[in-house]
Order: sequence, then structure tokens, then C-alpha cells
Amino acid sequence: MSNVMEVSGAQLEELIKKGPVVCDFWASWCGPCRMLAPVLDAIAGEMAGRATFVKVNVDENEDAARRYGIMSIPNVIVFKDGVPAGSNLGYVPAPTMKAFLEKYL
Repeated sequence: MSNVMEVSGAQLEELIKKGPVVCDFWASWCGPCRMLAPVLDAIAGEMAGRATFVKVNVDENEDAARRYGIMSIPNVIVFKDGVPAGSNLGYVPAPTMKAFLEKYL
């Protein structure tokens, strides 16, 4: 079972109202997205309780991608207080992603 749940754009909007959310905007055809998935899954397990970790497929949720200006993927956005607080574009190794998330969570 994954520590990162796939949600729709509408579900994302509801979740960001409730607390910190780490959202991976991705697509199934994207190689770097597939490389980042296990990294985020492991970090989500380590950071359980500090944020909700989700992923949004940009092909299936074009409105959400447009709303947050997603032009390239993977794009990980940290939402705090209902708004984007920071983003990381592209694949990065686990230590880099963890350091990025620590700044916001």
C-alpha cells in the first residue's frame, strides 16, 4: 500500500483546506515522475502525520494543473494554509526532496 494517495483536482482542493498537503503533479507517461514516485512514497512514510501526501494526474485533472500553473512535471507543491508555499520541479534524489520538504513542514 502506498503512502501517497492519488486524488482528483476537486479532492485536492478539499484537502488543502484541512492542513498541510504535499502534492505531486505527475503523468503515467513521464519517466522522471515514475522515478520520483518511490522517493515520495518513502518520505511520506517517514513524515506521516506532518502532511497529507497526494498525487494528481495532470492528464486526468487538467483544470487543477492549469490552476496551479503546472507547465512541466513532476512538480511537487507544498500547500500550507490553503495556498502553495513552495514547489520543486523535476526528479531529485531522496535527500534533496526531504530537505526541500523540511523547509515547509
